[in-house]
Amino acid sequence: MPIALTVNRKKVSVTTDSDKPLLWVLREDLHMAGTKFGCGQGLCGACTVLMDGQAVRSCQTPISAAAGKAITTIEGAKALPQGAALVEAWQAIDVPQCGYCQAGQILSATALLQANPKPSDAEIDEGMNGNICRCATYIRIRRAIRMAAGLPDVTGDAA
Repeated sequence: MPIALTVNRKKVSVTTDSDKPLLWVLREDLHMAGTKFGCGQGLCGACTVLMDGQAVRSCQTPISAAAGKAITTIEGAKALPQGAALVEAWQAIDVPQCGYCQAGQILSATALLQANPKPSDAEIDEGMNGNICRCATYIRIRRAIRMAAGLPDVTGDAA
């Protein structure tokens, strides 16, 4: 049975098992490789996408739950004002080391800034909780979120 959804503002339809994870629909059926497989258990955040503006773990979200919803992946993040600001800040600060987790990080940060345009450091930490960076670029991630939110750099370092 076909399942209709909107991915990065484009209406698509896929015919697949209703319990197939959204992650694999994006990667295998729609050929969008930006969303990464990390742990497969929804614990690391590498697979994070936005579903109707909310950050969700696509490895644990069955495609049936995405039916009729608007999905934003890293490929579409720059179409959102917060996503565009975050991508620019990520590049300016040179956030990624290996880069594997960064798509999920940016999408979680996009959801955070959509809900709270001027978060405190504690709110950033809480909003990004569950997004794991094995390279430990957490300080740069926080700086980039602050930059995208138009908040002052409190590290004392120039970007």
